[in-house]
Amino acid sequence: MKKPELLAPAGNFEKLKYALHYGADAVYCAGKEFGLRAKADNFDQLGLKEAAAYVHAKGKKIYVTLNIIAHNDDLKGLPDYVKELAAMEIDGVIVADPGVFSVVREVAPDLKISISTQANNTNYRSVAFWHAQGAKRVVLARELGLAEITEIKEKVSSEMEIETFVHGAMCISYSGRCLLSHYMTGRDSNKGDCAQPCRWKYHLVEETRPNEAFSIEDDSTGSFIFNSKDLCLVNEIPSLMAAGVDSFKIEGRMKSLYYVATVVSTYRSAIDYAYDHPEVHVLDEHYFEELTKVSHRNYTTGFYRGKTSSEDQNYGTSSYTRNYDFVGLVLSYDEKTGIAVIEQRNKISQGDTIEIMIPQKGFFTQKAAHMTDALGNPLESTPHPKMIYNLKMDAPVSPMDIVRKQEI
Repeated sequence: MKKPELLAPAGNFEKLKYALHYGADAVYCAGKEFGLRAKADNFDQLGLKEAAAYVHAKGKKIYVTLNIIAHNDDLKGLPDYVKELAAMEIDGVIVADPGVFSVVREVAPDLKISISTQANNTNYRSVAFWHAQGAKRVVLARELGLAEITEIKEKVSSEMEIETFVHGAMCISYSGRCLLSHYMTGRDSNKGDCAQPCRWKYHLVEETRPNEAFSIEDDSTGSFIFNSKDLCLVNEIPSLMAAGVDSFKIEGRMKSLYYVATVVSTYRSAIDYAYDHPEVHVLDEHYFEELTKVSHRNYTTGFYRGKTSSEDQNYGTSSYTRNYDFVGLVLSYDEKTGIAVIEQRNKISQGDTIEIMIPQKGFFTQKAAHMTDALGNPLESTPHPKMIYNLKMDAPVSPMDIVRKQEI
């Protein structure tokens, strides 16, 4: 069994740094154009160049998304942009559209191309087709189960890498190619500007009674009929590794730094444990429990075990479940005094129970006590956004460790 790549989202430079710090082998991000997350911070050209240098200095990889479904006008400027990416020595681009694919092959023939999940690859013949065109990796459609993934891996060239999503938001439309947002709001999801109408509350209106809205379910709050639960395959890591999948992908370029760090850290630990213990087919439940500590919709395994059912939808609400608050980042630590300097991200008070996340080591729990401001004055709480304060630690910590608190 080989150890797969863990591929993490990087919506901005800070998230990129924390994704790598908490165990990602590679990150994927976007420039200001041609990607499917227009509302993420994204990177300008200088930012991409700096990001590539930073990632490579860490011995990791960086992929840039070019996965819009392009119209004629969208191709303007693309050849020059691809040439710039190649000059930065990024590790590859993620492409969905055959036209965009042809541009990349023409102007940067040595640049590695991954075929996006938007391209709807659901069988081994389509994967083989893209390999024959020069693609090096395919991100499989999320509508596949384990048996199908295994068969694809067995029947395609060993030189063709297979990437699968293991965690994150699920789109209601097939492989994410949705027209609903554009139809209802004018915002094109296939160009990265999705308004997420699948998360809205719906009622039924009959043509001859336009002013009467009927609840689709017998519930006064309406129904969120398109609203999928979030994908979580952490318990399936051993079987996915046994199938030979080359890269495990986490969705979430719009998610928070805390979300990225927590999810990456959990999957990093799960992958490492499964690799070191190939005889284990069922992972301990604590991996799944850790993933409930980020803001999320209820979890599902999606199509992994077969066709989805009503159990995979959130009919009652589009709200997220959030049991923990991200409350601080460790900036520095004095081993002699045991005092950490913390940047506040949410309020904590004297006596609160907090958890400190440490890469590769999980977390430890302690009380928030002996807090002072930057001048050494005692603090009862930390109410000011991004204020700097001192906190006595029960165990050693390091810069970039994360402090969180369970909501009451």
